[in-house]
Amino acid sequence: MDTETLRTFVTLSQYRNYTKTADALFVAQSTVTNRIMELEKEIGHPLFTRTKRSVVPTQEGELFLSYAKRILEMEETSIREINILHKYQQTYRIGTTNTIYECHLVPLIQTYMQSHPDHAVKVTISHSLDLLMGLQDKLYDIVYTYVPLQKSGYECIPFATDNLILVTSAAHTLYNDGIRKEELASTNYLFCNFALQDVGAFIRELFPPHFQFGFEIDNSTKLIPYLLQSDGISFLPESLAEPYLKEKKLRWIPLLDFAPPKIQSYRIRKTI
Repeated sequence: MDTETLRTFVTLSQYRNYTKTADALFVAQSTVTNRIMELEKEIGHPLFTRTKRSVVPTQEGELFLSYAKRILEMEETSIREINILHKYQQTYRIGTTNTIYECHLVPLIQTYMQSHPDHAVKVTISHSLDLLMGLQDKLYDIVYTYVPLQKSGYECIPFATDNLILVTSAAHTLYNDGIRKEELASTNYLFCNFALQDVGAFIRELFPPHFQFGFEIDNSTKLIPYLLQSDGISFLPESLAEPYLKEKKLRWIPLLDFAPPKIQSYRIRKTI
């Protein structure tokens, strides 16, 4: 098993088509076919279900995909760090979710770079669970996540506590005096899939099971343009909404008969 074969497997999982995969890798289609066959032979299980028009990863393929991506990322990281050895005294690798980065980390990173001009800083934006896996794979020196890691050899301390608030466009005049829990299902709620443990569960439980939202997105920072240009409402971290509240582009909707949990983020690093 080599990295070219793994890269072929990951690319085929993305395109789900042998011809497109071959074009993306600048190889013959037969090369892609042979690499996948050899990989399946080595692993001992089929990695794709084949149809006339496409291929779909099997259950074994989906499981192997996450490991293949991590192996490739570790290879790229090691090569990058070797090449940077002679240019900077140290490389500081930070992994963070997008919301924590936007709301809290930018000024801290800028200050660090100004005080350590001989250090290289590499910031990776990802989801909490992926960041925790990367930290344990030694891809990061420190991560900022919404999911704690309670494991021997790692330091996990609270980083920032934020309020969860319900907001809408300042031009939207409904619910000026507040909203009740039972009214939420009848609103134009723009759903952000917060992977924030208690926060994610809290928001989902406000709506009936299997509720179909008119709009969904998995990144709260990307939700704001849709709030500004519609009559939609949504929960956001207060630190993220604050600039728009001050500029009177967004408006805070009071909650009349229920209260949200706090949003807690964590700073995690390996200690030994």
